[in-house]
Amino acid sequence: MAGFFHGRGIEGASAHPCYTAAMTPPTHDAIIVGSGPGGATVARELARHGWRVLVLEQGSAAPLAGTLAQMAAIAAIPGRGLYIDRDASLLVQGVTVGGSSAVNFATAAAPPAALFAAHGIDLSDALACLRAELPIAPLPDALVGPMARRIMDGARAAGFDWHKSDKMIRPALCRAGCWRCVYGCPFGAKWTARDFIEQAIAAGAELRDKATVQRVLIERGRTTGVAFTRGGRSHLAHAGVVVLAGGGIGSPRLLHASGLRAARSGFFSDPVVAVMGTVDDLALNADEVAGAEVPMAAGVRFDDDGISLADLALPAPMYQGFTLQAGRVDRLFAHARTLSVMVKIGDQVGGAIGPRWVSKRLHANDRAKLARGVEMARAVLRHAGATQIFESHHFAAHPGGSVRIGDGVDSALRAGAHNLYVCDASVIPGPWGLPPTLTLLALGVRLARQLAAQGPSC
Repeated sequence: MAGFFHGRGIEGASAHPCYTAAMTPPTHDAIIVGSGPGGATVARELARHGWRVLVLEQGSAAPLAGTLAQMAAIAAIPGRGLYIDRDASLLVQGVTVGGSSAVNFATAAAPPAALFAAHGIDLSDALACLRAELPIAPLPDALVGPMARRIMDGARAAGFDWHKSDKMIRPALCRAGCWRCVYGCPFGAKWTARDFIEQAIAAGAELRDKATVQRVLIERGRTTGVAFTRGGRSHLAHAGVVVLAGGGIGSPRLLHASGLRAARSGFFSDPVVAVMGTVDDLALNADEVAGAEVPMAAGVRFDDDGISLADLALPAPMYQGFTLQAGRVDRLFAHARTLSVMVKIGDQVGGAIGPRWVSKRLHANDRAKLARGVEMARAVLRHAGATQIFESHHFAAHPGGSVRIGDGVDSALRAGAHNLYVCDASVIPGPWGLPPTLTLLALGVRLARQLAAQGPSC
């Protein structure tokens, strides 16, 4: 990310004046726990600035294959299985190098500026730098699938300002008729945080995958490193700076295990409902396959209401799971003729993330939001000519707000001990309802600049 830092790079310092003879000397300047968008950004920028960086990732660094089996292994479910309970969300998190960015829908939503401005945080410069470097743009028409086009026509006929969304996709590598965005793109078309991890390694950073961090090491109120397990063995790694980027569930658990946070942390889950309807006259181009297209190609946001809608093309196994969940066995084999609209809301912080469990039910206001969104989605589908309209139970893939700015970390993302920081979805300061990738990248840029300015010694 050229231009993020200015001046000469800092060499790995051998003297650390903040450490006394009785304290463990660091072997790294910074340890990054987690390799999702926030952690990968900090790792890359600090490595480029001459820091000795160690990245510890619980998941695997195996190449993305775009298969259901690999995706099922990556998309860990940290809570209980909740398909049977309509009032509790099925939570999903990505456990792999790149975190959830490996299996998300590659949508680059800009953060609500006012939410961060309330805490004295301005991400505009970081966002400008990211937009200048990354493949962020709406899909070209040729990559907008037939279902997304039909839904867009229906939405506009229903009176919605439906427009293309910014996607983090390289059009030249993206294949029309492909459905692998959510499985992990094997073609390199979808940007993921793995890109930044590779660049961090090229700049001298070290990555250890399949490494599960157990706790942060604290000596005399100062962060000195982490304890982790890898390959069935326990290890210690020491550094002057530790950045937790384990996600909305992983980071609060680590803080609790380190004696820096209570055992229970409330959070938001960004619940989603899929509203589906059948059409019998879907127009296809020669190279298009019904049901196989980039999801969330276009949509509409109602930020004041905390509701957003988008097209939601899903692979057949996921669609069939939703139909069974909704009890619509009659729609089980209608995947190629089914339009799906995503309804997502920003829900109230609540529930709890515990040491080994997660629980989150919807507040009455959240249920009302979902109901309004579902009615809008039904109107879109009706105007698109769909029949047999039904909806899934709600699920969630963006747990966050569990170590919020102003309640867990300060505006500099410091958390509980000297030179301990958090940079992932857990720090988002309020109800969200948006894809967080671009926001987390911007927070990572901001934190990396801050750390580079202070230097690696303290």
